[in-house]
Amino acid sequence: MTIIEFLNQNDRFAAEAGAQLTEVGDGCATAVMKVEKCHLNAGGVCQGGAIFTVADLALAAVMNSHGQLTFGISNNVTFLQSAREGDTLTAEATETFNHHRIPFCEVRVTNQRGDLIAVLTGSAYRKKDVLPNVTF
Repeated sequence: MTIIEFLNQNDRFAAEAGAQLTEVGDGCATAVMKVEKCHLNAGGVCQGGAIFTVADLALAAVMNSHGQLTFGISNNVTFLQSAREGDTLTAEATETFNHHRIPFCEVRVTNQRGDLIAVLTGSAYRKKDVLPNVTF
């Protein structure tokens, strides 16, 4: 099973939210999510947690793409503008520092017009455990 298949099948929260990985490469990953009515907050725009979810899925793919189980330990997200119902969000994650224990990534979330919606940075803890049943 590929890392894309593994995370799309086993990250149940992201899957339930409608977020899906589309690409994982060397030090980069892309996830997408269409903003639905269920993603809207009381103000009628996409809830920040939904935007974070698609960004976090791309981040997880990059962090785990080296074959070792890796969990986020710190994230910072800045919301730059609102996403609206019907928007398709694309989260593009880039590994900026591939440390053997504490890797660091940046994620840019844009809409279908290329407007920058949010920027996320995150670090993680890479364990010695390998990802089960995943081929690289």
